Amino acid sequence: MQKNRKIVTTGTFDGVHKGHREVLDFMKERGAALGLSPAVVTFDRHPLEVISPERAPKLLMTPDDRDAALSSLGVEVVRLAFDESLRRLTAAQWLRRMHRAGVEEVVVGYDNTFGCDGRSLRMEDYFRLGRAEGIAVEEAPLLPGVSSTLVRDALAQGRVEDAARMLGRPYVLTGTVVHGRHLGHKLGFPTANVDCGSRLAIPAPGVYAADVVLPYGALRKAVVNIGSRPTVDNGSDISVEAHIPGFSGDLYGKTVSLRFLRRLRDEHRFGSLDELQAAIRADIEALQRN
Repeated sequence: MQKNRKIVTTGTFDGVHKGHREVLDFMKERGAALGLSPAVVTFDRHPLEVISPERAPKLLMTPDDRDAALSSLGVEVVRLAFDESLRRLTAAQWLRRMHRAGVEEVVVGYDNTFGCDGRSLRMEDYFRLGRAEGIAVEEAPLLPGVSSTLVRDALAQGRVEDAARMLGRPYVLTGTVVHGRHLGHKLGFPTANVDCGSRLAIPAPGVYAADVVLPYGALRKAVVNIGSRPTVDNGSDISVEAHIPGFSGDLYGKTVSLRFLRRLRDEHRFGSLDELQAAIRADIEALQRN
């Protein structure tokens, strides 16, 4: 962290949702009033990946995308490697380190703790520890009903519009187009098979209306199927496939982004390929109505 007079908040900021932006706006206003430069201290992974890997959640954004989103909001981003040595720091040690780096005030959100003892601390404890370390601690305002956990819950239930309401934008999945079994081509509806990796949260199985951002920046409408393709495939692996009506370019090996707009229907096992094709045509009609 560059050493000058700063106001800082700390956290994972996964998704950079409306609640996060409320904290950042509060911090920037405080910084402007006090002559302090605003900064976010965040991590290269979710802390639970180190503390309790079995409880680590899927991410709403890659760390790179999160940091870019934070930077676009006018704050300095300091990404730390979250490892065992960082994990063992107490809240007092965190504050002492930040004070030595030029931080004069720390903004703490309602559910934003720091330090290995943070879960046992109340806001009054942070105020007291801050005074002892010569650093001010300020409590950020609460935006009820918005959290990264609630966004993940909405996605897990296929409620992509609720997720977008909390995020302040559609949920986005970015991945690389890979070769699949080319079943879409055989059905007359070619799809881009998008490999999103294993770290990102995937919406619940179903069919969705989405915008797809192509590699050269063009925006097209797409029908996105998430699931195991029960009509044509007996496997259990979850795939993310986007059919882009009217598109015929080669996307293999290229990166695309899917912006989920609304859920069209559940995933079904149809009695025949004719029924499946009819359902896909209906999905495309529903996509194009809005």
